[in-house]
Amino acid sequence: MKIIKQIGIIFAVCWLSQVIEQVLPFAFPASVIGMALLLACLVTGLLRIEYIQEKADFLLENMAFFFIPAGVSIINYFDVLESSVIQLVIICVVSTIITFAVTAWSVKLTLRLMNRGGNRAEEAGQKSCMAGKEESRE
Repeated sequence: MKIIKQIGIIFAVCWLSQVIEQVLPFAFPASVIGMALLLACLVTGLLRIEYIQEKADFLLENMAFFFIPAGVSIINYFDVLESSVIQLVIICVVSTIITFAVTAWSVKLTLRLMNRGGNRAEEAGQKSCMAGKEESRE
């Protein structure tokens, strides 16, 4: 029953995002609306992570399976893409390098911020420890 409930919640969010997409006066992807809606529900506490954790993990673990139709579609349009193979390869290589660089920079920044926060916590702990020692001496 728990699995059906989790799938129901995820499908309800997907359905609601498609309804919102149809109502909007401009084009906006329902998948992005759904992610924003799910984030808003999680942040506000309207939805707890435990309600969707197992099914969300399952979907993330099997994400590659959902890209198969896109790969097959590329094969269907191979004659159209054949004329611009060089440009596509260049775009793929450049975007991959940029993605690697931005990811590496983000990880370095995150580690630097985490270390800075850790150092402050250590300093605060040392100060409180020192204050405790001084009080015990008195």
